[in-house]
Amino acid sequence: MADRSLESLSLPLEVRARLAELELELSEGDITQKGYEKKRSKLIGAYLPQPPGVDQALPQERRTPVTPSSSSRYHRRRSSGSRDERYRSDVHTEAVQAALAKHKERKMAVPMPSKRRSLVVQTSMDAYTPPDTSSGSEDEGSVQGDSQGTPTSSQGSINMEHWISQAIHGSTTSTTSSSSTQSGGSGAAHRLADVMAQTHIENHSAPPDVTTYTSEHSIQVERPQGSTARVAPKYGNAELMETGDGVPVSSRVSAKIQQLVNTLKRPKRPPLREFFVDDFEELLEVQQPDPNQPKPEGAQMLAMRGEQLGVVTNWPPSLEAALQRWGTISPKAPCLTTMDTNGKPLYILTYGKLWTRSMKVAYNILHKLGTKQEPMVRPGDRVALVFPNNDPAAFMVAFYGCLLAEVVPVPIEVPLTRKDAGSQQIGFLLGSCGVTVALTSDACHKGLPKSPTGEIPQFKGWPKLLWFVTESKHLSKPPRDWFPHIKDANNDTAYIEYKTCKDGSVLGVTVTRIALLTHCQALTQACGYTEAETIVNVLDFKKDVGLWHGILTSVMNMMHVISIPYSLMKVNPLSWIQKVCQYKAKVACVKSRDMHWALVAHRDQRDINLSSLRMLIVADGANPWSISSCDAFLNVFQSKGLRQEVICPCASSPEALTVAIRRPTDDSNQPPGRGVLSMHGLTYGVIRVDSEEKLSVLTVQDVGLVMPGAIMCAVKPDGVPQLCRTDEVGELCVCAIATGTSYYGLSGMTKNTFEVFPMTSSGAPISEYPFIRTGLLGFIGPGGLVFVVGKMDGLMVVSGRRHNADDIVATALAVEPMKFVYRGRIAVFSVSVLHDERIVIVAEQRPDSTEEDSFQWMSRVLQAIDSIHQVGVYCLALVPANTLPKTPLGGIHLSETKQLFLEGALHPCNVLMCPHTCVTNLPKPRQKQPEIGPASVMVGNLVSGKRIAQASGRDLGQIEDNDQARKFLFLSEVLQWRAQTTPDHVLYTLLNCRGTIANSLTCVQLHKRAEKIAVMLVERGHLQDGDHVALVYPPGIDLIAAFYGCLYAGCVPITVRPPHPQNIATTLPTVKMIVEVSRSACLMTTQLICKLLRSREAAAAVDVRTWPPILDTDDLPKKRPPQIYKPSNPDMLAYLDFSVSTTGMLAGVKMSHAATSAFCRSIKLQCELYPSREVAICLDPYCGLGFVLWCLCSVYSGHQSILIPPSELETTPALWLLAVSQYKVRDTFCSYSVMELCTKGLGSQTESLKARGLDLSRVRTCVVVAEERPRIALTQSFSKLFKDLGLHPRAVSTSFGCRVNLAICLQGTSGPDPTTVYVDMRALRHDRVRLVERGSPHSLPLMESGKILPGVRIIIANPETKGPLGDSHLGEIWVHSAHNASGYFTIYGDESLQSDHFNSRLSFGDTQTIWARTGYLGFLRRTELTDANGERHDALYVVGALDEAMELRGMRYHPIDIETSVIRAHKSITECAVFTWTNLLVVVVELDGSEQEALDLVPLVTNVVLEEHYLIVGVVVVVDVGVIPINSRGEKQRMHLRDGFLADQLDPIYVAYNM
Repeated sequence: MADRSLESLSLPLEVRARLAELELELSEGDITQKGYEKKRSKLIGAYLPQPPGVDQALPQERRTPVTPSSSSRYHRRRSSGSRDERYRSDVHTEAVQAALAKHKERKMAVPMPSKRRSLVVQTSMDAYTPPDTSSGSEDEGSVQGDSQGTPTSSQGSINMEHWISQAIHGSTTSTTSSSSTQSGGSGAAHRLADVMAQTHIENHSAPPDVTTYTSEHSIQVERPQGSTARVAPKYGNAELMETGDGVPVSSRVSAKIQQLVNTLKRPKRPPLREFFVDDFEELLEVQQPDPNQPKPEGAQMLAMRGEQLGVVTNWPPSLEAALQRWGTISPKAPCLTTMDTNGKPLYILTYGKLWTRSMKVAYNILHKLGTKQEPMVRPGDRVALVFPNNDPAAFMVAFYGCLLAEVVPVPIEVPLTRKDAGSQQIGFLLGSCGVTVALTSDACHKGLPKSPTGEIPQFKGWPKLLWFVTESKHLSKPPRDWFPHIKDANNDTAYIEYKTCKDGSVLGVTVTRIALLTHCQALTQACGYTEAETIVNVLDFKKDVGLWHGILTSVMNMMHVISIPYSLMKVNPLSWIQKVCQYKAKVACVKSRDMHWALVAHRDQRDINLSSLRMLIVADGANPWSISSCDAFLNVFQSKGLRQEVICPCASSPEALTVAIRRPTDDSNQPPGRGVLSMHGLTYGVIRVDSEEKLSVLTVQDVGLVMPGAIMCAVKPDGVPQLCRTDEVGELCVCAIATGTSYYGLSGMTKNTFEVFPMTSSGAPISEYPFIRTGLLGFIGPGGLVFVVGKMDGLMVVSGRRHNADDIVATALAVEPMKFVYRGRIAVFSVSVLHDERIVIVAEQRPDSTEEDSFQWMSRVLQAIDSIHQVGVYCLALVPANTLPKTPLGGIHLSETKQLFLEGALHPCNVLMCPHTCVTNLPKPRQKQPEIGPASVMVGNLVSGKRIAQASGRDLGQIEDNDQARKFLFLSEVLQWRAQTTPDHVLYTLLNCRGTIANSLTCVQLHKRAEKIAVMLVERGHLQDGDHVALVYPPGIDLIAAFYGCLYAGCVPITVRPPHPQNIATTLPTVKMIVEVSRSACLMTTQLICKLLRSREAAAAVDVRTWPPILDTDDLPKKRPPQIYKPSNPDMLAYLDFSVSTTGMLAGVKMSHAATSAFCRSIKLQCELYPSREVAICLDPYCGLGFVLWCLCSVYSGHQSILIPPSELETTPALWLLAVSQYKVRDTFCSYSVMELCTKGLGSQTESLKARGLDLSRVRTCVVVAEERPRIALTQSFSKLFKDLGLHPRAVSTSFGCRVNLAICLQGTSGPDPTTVYVDMRALRHDRVRLVERGSPHSLPLMESGKILPGVRIIIANPETKGPLGDSHLGEIWVHSAHNASGYFTIYGDESLQSDHFNSRLSFGDTQTIWARTGYLGFLRRTELTDANGERHDALYVVGALDEAMELRGMRYHPIDIETSVIRAHKSITECAVFTWTNLLVVVVELDGSEQEALDLVPLVTNVVLEEHYLIVGVVVVVDVGVIPINSRGEKQRMHLRDGFLADQLDPIYVAYNM
């Protein structure tokens, strides 16, 4: 249609504006041509002349544009029970739905978390009782039966339809089917969900599972300019998906991760960046204020004065005087009527009875507690009032009794159990007020929990109390001549009202007698109270508005209060309205909740008449969301005689009492004030009036005028109390007599709250009298009307913008809450993570909602909050019904909930974390600098005084020792020599699990066995010299004999760990692999293992037909070989060493005869080993240093080795230490697994071990044999644990070896003790080493890995450029020594790796020496200590394997550091492993606890990694204990774990994908 024809149509301005917006969207490529046309025709369709024959089914009202005038919007209010009126206006619901509709086209591509079945089952219907709506509460909106079907009034649904249709047509992919379902009339069945379910899919199937969306559906954050064509949606099947590169990935997990990656392709970035330095070069981004943010422009506000407090002649001089007056003049006048749960009057308290009974209470408190000489309570003392909510009469009598006795009542809630949420804090308040007596009623006293002896137990955190029942029948009559002393009101404290702060602490606000009286006078004047009026009170009469109107002001004016208990409201929500009719009450005190409940239940009532009401006080009128309840209530009850001007919202706070109240007027023409404010403006504290069409607005009503006799102003919420401008939101402050005066006993806090002097911009105070902070955020609008937009307690400041918890709750509830969560059971708070507040939402989930539904609801809540508040939610958690801690009146106890969240004790059943979107202050990713040339590195090091990082052990050539074994080139020769010279010297002793000797070998025995085995190899095995033989033996003597047998026969042995009989399926394939890869010509083993290798279980695991010939060494030939083989050249192969590295690589290295002898000699010198020595070895003898110590060193050095198989320790953990003690061993070697077994298994047994005579005082060195960074926490706890048994703390040390050199460092006997340094973890990520003091933030303790062995040279090189590095740099450790391995033994002969790892040269500096690269990062540091040869000692610190280090955000992270942080995060995390997958950090934690705790770990893990490592965790996987694979050395096999995760083999309890 041509634009010209538009001119002829008279379109309303609003529609024209919308068209202009559409044009703009089209031009900027935000909308497709088709979508544009559809929306445009939708907009102007109503104004086009209808062509004949067009179906007129569209309801007439839908076509009229919604006028912006607020009244029309409010009258078409839909009052169905399924919506929480308490917390939102329809405007807001619609805004939320519209915002969500906008999001529909850019569907969230967030994978759903996966959960183990058992977890899902437990959250089923039967597991729950429905939440106790009984505790309905201040913040609870539920009434029985309101969650069932709710017929909707038809006018309401039209209003909804307007939005629904917009929602649908807002989606470019909407289909004909969806619009046709739409136009089928205005039935009430149009819930938005159904509509949304149909917007995307051609056939009316359920919404597609979010988990199966492919990359095209990632959220489009920045669409390229001018792109109009949209990619057709591609609903992938998660089983076979394409990854970003188009490679198919066949697994559920990887598909989900892939989606996650796609979601994150364009992370949100703050517009401008500015940095603050976080005590180091690590830069955290801090948000620069947005240059376009609204700023206040108004003039400075003026303080607002209330009307004069008129002095009426007959006002009493004090409240007690008023009571005396009415009690004596009109004793029959009714004072208080209480109701039972059927709504029948239970009891009427007259003024006469109130007067006589409170006198009786006063007399008894003062004279009947304690003795005459030592009364327990004296005037001025504080006493607790503990009365249930359904007994206002007893409370009133006790309260006035206290006033008459001049003691200070402290009304509190009834403690129900010893562990009530928050009751501990109340106990703290009572303790600090010095309360020793609690007044209570008979019924309440009987209901308190009792111990078996009938005593009331002391509640947790409470002082010891005397419980005193105030019922008249229990009290003694005062003597005739006793009268209470009735004075004029003065500055003594009248009562203390408790207040719970944001952090859960409870404060007592003291109110003086003069403030109490003045407050009653001000309320009387403001509300126009007259004598004998009837007032209906639904509020809690122990504090706040309920106490002020229903207990205090009522007595001053001799009014009659009808008190409606909370229990009655739950049974009959209309009870208060019925009582207003029945008693023709003039005034009612309610909360928005009560109005909302009445709306839900009013349908079946005909004869309601509210025309008697002249004032309906809405106690929480200051809550911005009360306006909708007021509007809806008026809408429905106007026809029942309710006048608009009767509704009087008021604002109050414990500190300032009544802050403002709307006055009842007779003028019905003056509409109440209301402001439609921009939510965006409010986040900057600026008031901007907005048109209601905008999505993100807050509609607030005024709470009337300032109180009589008070002055009010608004000051900036933080910093100095400076007056706000007229268009700025601030904290309201009040100056009046009628306020609290202090927080009891807290002078500092009192000064900050009760003694504030607001200042003008020039710094001059505006008054000589102090003001009081009310804790309310708001402003004074035109005509002196007070508006409140939030509470200081609910304020969350996220990246400099203010958000109100109540507003966020309202938005969450506007997202169709009723299906998934309970109304009024949502908690919103902020937690501080990484220098900013992060928003957390916790809601109780209905037991019947499915995983899928809840997840969908959660993602929509996130979208809605993002659209309307422009703020990201950090964590959204759903907990099972009825599990959040409650306040006494049933609301949610916020601070307790927050505490549980932070402690990981909330036990949610669903968690969605979105750190990627809301953490925007991470440090900038590191940009790698261009490489610096070699010359400048050399010069740079010289200039800065750094030496090149290199070090060496003692020089082997210069050490003169009487080493007889040096004459021989080969170990086989050394053994023959020992067998001749010292035939009976015992070399090996093997211990069994009882600690007794199972077997031993002397030199000659070993020699003879080796000979027999050599014969067997040649005769039965028909082997040539140089053939490879696999030795598959358990740790023991047979293995040693077989090894030397191979050397005697000229064969090359390979030691292989035998398969585990209980776990053949996983261990046998490894054996098979080593046998095949090493090209073994034959396999030697024991008879037992021989059977195992050929068993049926083995056949199931591997192909047993392809084993090489298997020789069983249990029956050996009786003859000697003709001659013993002697290698022709020391560089020939002696043995092969195979090991699986932590990255899951099987690597075999070649050890020549020369290297083997050099290795043994180096260890002999370092540890000073001689034939007279005994060494205890508790290691696996299959590879590395463990094998060398077990099999080779004793033969070379002649010392006796006591062999303890580590597997025996699983049954008797003390075996190793007992052997060390029994044999008086000085040197012992173990592995981390052994040390951990001892620490965990013997922790509680040190006393009994001491009694058994275990003594470790002779141990000189206890070396942990390892190929990793020293586990300092484990070695320290081991040292501490066994210190009592004589272990010297300096004895424990570690060694370091790797594939290219099996032992580089080993703590010897001489030489300085190992040193520990603390390095800055953040510098380490940049490959720099910066030493810090112990305990400084981000410090990481590193222990030296033992002393460098003799004959070993080390240099630290840059792994990329291969240049030498200076002392302070982290680099790869390169090693040069005679006992380096001579290369990898592989089938494929990968030459490049071979030469790179074993024959590297530096790129500059010393370019001649040939080095082997260890593949480990570390650094050298010259210490102040001196070596045995008098030189300064160089310490080597190993940081971690290069293969395992993770590159994230341009920085290098070592998994162990992140794992250490995670394990600390929660007591149930026993083990943790991390790895990366497509730039996502995956954290796997083992949970030792109930599966209910699994989801608690997700936020804690995310928090700790953010805080300590500046990384966002992409996936958190919670698994059972023992899932993380550990190898024989006790190292985590992270790559195996990663493979298992991607292949979906971990059977996780829960997998959370952080969005």
